[in-house]
Amino acid sequence: MKICGIEIKGSEAIIAVASLDNQALSHLVIPTKKIALEDDDEAANVKAFAKQVAAFVRDNGIERIAIKKRSKKGEFAGGPTTFKIEGVFQLLENCEVILLSPQTINAQNKKFDFELPATLNKYQHEAFKAACSALMKTK
Repeated sequence: MKICGIEIKGSEAIIAVASLDNQALSHLVIPTKKIALEDDDEAANVKAFAKQVAAFVRDNGIERIAIKKRSKKGEFAGGPTTFKIEGVFQLLENCEVILLSPQTINAQNKKFDFELPATLNKYQHEAFKAACSALMKTK
C-alpha cells in the first residue's frame, strides 16, 4: 500500500510518497517534490493548481493522501492560502484524503520511530512522517 503525505507551507504543498510492504516503510522517489499555488487571488491560478494536483495524483496512481493539519486559530494558525490548497486536495475524485494532527503524527513517530531515508530532502520530512503515520494507523 502507498500513500502520499503532504505538508502545506505558505503557498506550497510539499509531497512525499511512502509505501508499506511486509511491515517495512519505504520512500517512493518521484520527480514531484512540491506543487506551488502562485497568487491565489486569481481564479485562473487556483484552477491551474487544481489541474496540476489532479495530474500529479493520476500520473502517480495516488489513491490516498494524508495532510498534516494546520491550526485554524492561534499563534501558529495556517494562512488562508494553505486552506485553499487543502480544499483543492479534498475535492479530488477517486482519492481518499485524511487530515492528521501534528500530535497524532508525533505520537506515531514516537511509537514506530520512522526512519527518514537519505532519498528525502530535509523539507520533505514532515510530509513523509504524515504518510508513515497514516500507513501505520491503517494496518
